[in-house]
Amino acid sequence: MAASDIGTAPPTGPLYRIVWRWHFYAGLVCLPFLVLLATTGALYLFRDELSLLVERQRLVVAEHGPALPADALIARARLAAPGQAVRYTPPPAPDRSAEVGVRTPGGEVVGVFLDPAGGEVLDVVADDARPMKLISRIHSLAIAGKVPNLIIEIVAGWAILLVASGVFLWWPRGRAGGVVTVRGAPSQRIWWRDLHAVMGLFAAAMVLFLAVTGMPWSAFWGDRFRQIVNDAGLGKPAGAQAAGLASDAALAAVIPGSWTMDATAAPTVTPSGPRPLPVAAVEAVAARLGMAPGYVIRLPVSAGGVYTLQLYPKEATGQRVVHLDQYNGKVLADVGYRDYGAGSKAVEMGIAIHTGGQFGRANQLLMLAGCLAIIGLAVSSAVMWWKRRPRGRLAAPPPPSAKALSAFAVFALAIGALFPLLGLSIVAVLLIDRLVPAFLKHKYAL
Repeated sequence: MAASDIGTAPPTGPLYRIVWRWHFYAGLVCLPFLVLLATTGALYLFRDELSLLVERQRLVVAEHGPALPADALIARARLAAPGQAVRYTPPPAPDRSAEVGVRTPGGEVVGVFLDPAGGEVLDVVADDARPMKLISRIHSLAIAGKVPNLIIEIVAGWAILLVASGVFLWWPRGRAGGVVTVRGAPSQRIWWRDLHAVMGLFAAAMVLFLAVTGMPWSAFWGDRFRQIVNDAGLGKPAGAQAAGLASDAALAAVIPGSWTMDATAAPTVTPSGPRPLPVAAVEAVAARLGMAPGYVIRLPVSAGGVYTLQLYPKEATGQRVVHLDQYNGKVLADVGYRDYGAGSKAVEMGIAIHTGGQFGRANQLLMLAGCLAIIGLAVSSAVMWWKRRPRGRLAAPPPPSAKALSAFAVFALAIGALFPLLGLSIVAVLLIDRLVPAFLKHKYAL
């Protein structure tokens, strides 16, 4: 960066150089993924609105009077999609459809949407093919399998490094321009540099928040963090059973939605009658318990299973899971946000804000601003690099001294203790940076 661009020559000390270089590397690692995350995240913020727009034919019906009994609707759904019914979602409003989840003989769960009044089948669609579920799977890279999903955890860690190094580089150090104002014109590199710095300042807190609140959902660190929180008594309630220790699979296998409860399973019961209660009777129990509209009934899949009412609204404070004896409707457990440990409450609240649900429209718009800022930072950084690079070179910031690099290696080991995948990726980049053939360094680096 030329001194004339900023009015004062940039610092050239070893600390500044290493931070500058690793800010560059963090950008290379992060930005392509952050743009994907920001784009899909912005769409997911408006999941209810978009679902009504693109799934209207299966979600909305004419307002109706009394609906057919739930058991009759479930029977019709199984005719449309043969298999085992695993969930039932009562119509959440007079103009909304009922939905039955059916596990097909091939193991896929499909949703069968029905008009509650007449029982007409409106549509049959695989859970993973629904638009918002698809966007969610792309957002987490789960659509490509578990290994690519781990990349999101690495990216989140690098995003934290990106923010920390960006704030360090932004620090005024006696400069006035490019701190909170943008100088020059869009045709000039200084304009893009200042835009990136100023936008980054205001976006830093948002990016940091999104990265930190997204980490609990990561495949490696998130699972271990959940275990630590639970072992410390700060997570799931004591009565919640671990998946695999009860009759049915984890709750998330049918109705995902809660970081705290997804890895828990339903309790078992001893058969005490010839057949389960009708689902209509379970709806009556739900009404007596004050379950808010939008809850889902998980259906028992074995003689020792239970009915489970699951409510995962946008607001973390509204989460609730109720287990009922399938033969007599007795409440076996009633767990809500109020029963979570402090760790789980903090995680669930962070996730609800992250997904734009906790505080209504203002929450959506704030998170949308963060997503747009991330895209803006990616664009401005690419333009700034393009205008600065020497022809035919990568234009990475100059390498630091061996002493500074050794100090950074110690930092990598320290952060690796907290975020193992991030630490390993930093070590990998360090090795590549040091071991790349000399002729490539000469050709592609400053």
